[in-house]
Amino acid sequence: MPVLTINGQAVQFEPGQTILAAATAAGIKIPTLCWLPKTGHNNVCRLCSVAVKGADTLLAACATPANEDMTVETDTPEVRAVRREILSLLIAEGRHDCYLRKLPENMWPAYQKAAMGRPHREHPCPGDGACRLQELTVEYGVHVKDLEPEGSGEYPLDNFHPMITRDFSKCVQCGRCASVCANIQVNDAIPPQFGRRAEKAHWFPAVDYDNCTHCGECLQACPTGALSAKKAWGLVDRDDKLEKVRTTCPYCGVGCQQELAVKDGRIVYVNGVEEAEPNRGSLCVKGRFGYDFIHSPERLTDPLIRQADGSFKKASWDEALDLIAEKFGQAIKTHGPGSVAGVSCARSINEDSYQMQKLFRAVFKTNNIDHCART
Repeated sequence: MPVLTINGQAVQFEPGQTILAAATAAGIKIPTLCWLPKTGHNNVCRLCSVAVKGADTLLAACATPANEDMTVETDTPEVRAVRREILSLLIAEGRHDCYLRKLPENMWPAYQKAAMGRPHREHPCPGDGACRLQELTVEYGVHVKDLEPEGSGEYPLDNFHPMITRDFSKCVQCGRCASVCANIQVNDAIPPQFGRRAEKAHWFPAVDYDNCTHCGECLQACPTGALSAKKAWGLVDRDDKLEKVRTTCPYCGVGCQQELAVKDGRIVYVNGVEEAEPNRGSLCVKGRFGYDFIHSPERLTDPLIRQADGSFKKASWDEALDLIAEKFGQAIKTHGPGSVAGVSCARSINEDSYQMQKLFRAVFKTNNIDHCART
């Protein structure tokens, strides 16, 4: 295999790999913001810039092919200074309110006043503590309080969606949302970013709701607080310890893998598990947002058996299943196998549906079995 040198370390790479891919495979960290491996989206923010021996300028590691005998430095003073400048520009161009929020109002600099003057600020930024831009700003020691806000500050706020708030004052125009919408969900509901930053000052990823399926793929891809789930608004801050629970989506038989963010026993938000089959991080609108029923006071917690007067009595699972078996047996004995029928639920996994049809065909001796997704 061909070899290049990164930070003095010999690194093997596959032909066609980028510097970033080769470095990542070797365990060498290069910061990224716009890079999205699942779609190949890259070369927008330039935070992954590295020094390549013989090159006249720094090169984007996410878009530069690795070459035999190439010598790369990823963390020189020059490289760090460029990344710090990029981060300063990204922050000053938007209105991010997380860094100085706890300061008294009389100590707010121009940057903080511009950020806090925006509407929709009754809670800290929903990305606080889980924001890639925030992480990099801290890591590279950007002096946020010294920044002067750029531009007029006229940023649209889309708060009309029932599940997602789009606060474009926090948008860094990375294009990740447009990339997953077009290439993963194939909805093309978000226009792609274009041109240089100065040429796209009025571009924002405004959604075409005629094509949007409200899946929230863009929400999971956003590296800042520009896109946030309304149900999670104001429920979490950076000091909260969220429990992450992996589970299977209950809404159909596909078996999509979910990661639940849980605080004090309640689900705060849901993401898809990026590396898990079959969904590879994607979810539909129900899988991502339809979890309210879990905490509904009307949710049944015990089997109920109808009494002679029409009322219901709580029962154990053994008692309920014994009664069902008894009633099925009586019906088949009295009226024959054709007197019973079953409908398998589409929310069950495929294996459950298989077992149910086997029960009816092999045990009850009837083909009266159907599935609600067939209609």
